[in-house]
Amino acid sequence: MTGCGKQKSQDESLEQCNSVYYWRTDLRLDSTERAFLSQYNINKVYCRYFDVVMNDDGTEPSPNATISFSDTLPAGIELIPTIYITEDCMHKPHKDLAKKIVDRILQMNETNDISNVREIQIDCDYTSKSRQTYYKFLEEVRNQLSSKKYQLSTTIRLHQLSMSAPPADYGVLMVYNTGNPLKWQERNPILDYRDVYPYLSRLDDYPLPLATAYPVYQWIRNIQNVRVEHTVEAEEILKVKHAMEKERPGLSRSIITYHLETDNINRYKPETYEEIYHH
Repeated sequence: MTGCGKQKSQDESLEQCNSVYYWRTDLRLDSTERAFLSQYNINKVYCRYFDVVMNDDGTEPSPNATISFSDTLPAGIELIPTIYITEDCMHKPHKDLAKKIVDRILQMNETNDISNVREIQIDCDYTSKSRQTYYKFLEEVRNQLSSKKYQLSTTIRLHQLSMSAPPADYGVLMVYNTGNPLKWQERNPILDYRDVYPYLSRLDDYPLPLATAYPVYQWIRNIQNVRVEHTVEAEEILKVKHAMEKERPGLSRSIITYHLETDNINRYKPETYEEIYHH
């Protein structure tokens, strides 16, 4: 029983909140999206600011697909700048990368008059090959943020639960893109309970506080000239959510959906969103 108590207290360091990812290159909200933020009491928006990718000649990481801000978020909603870094950027250390990224985020906040920022999130699909470099990079980001009193979070994919925890204040467990895209005829590559099941036993022992992110998007691909649409059934999302929270009840505290867009809002009934965001 001690294990349960330990994890409960750990996740309780996270505030109880409902959040969304925003993953487009322009922050612009229509009336449906604004209504969604209000209806489900969304407290935080994890907003992708830019990607970091290796430059064309493969010598150093550089920013790509930077967001522009046509709109502002409704009052009272915290914005969390989120940076997606491709894994190959972490195959070796790059001098001053942490400083460049933090400086660029702070500059974007200033330029766009974004003031209520208290946290930065880094998203990287690190592997055993890139893990050490990535963790050292996160430590450097933390050092850059310490004078600002910012928190640092990072994404955790299911396969990363078997590794030591990264140096961050908390992790966001990404419960999507769980399957092998090549086996799409057998399983939904976005989310299938059978792909999540092997990882459930690792949840209770994972030492970092965890928020959880669930998919509400559709993935459309062209496979051998056939249009294939992957959409996760509401029942599958909820089945996975309930199984994970049974293993680690604290996972119900901080819930995120990926990602905010009118099509995604309309894909599921309000009752489904109520249940996803249920604490």
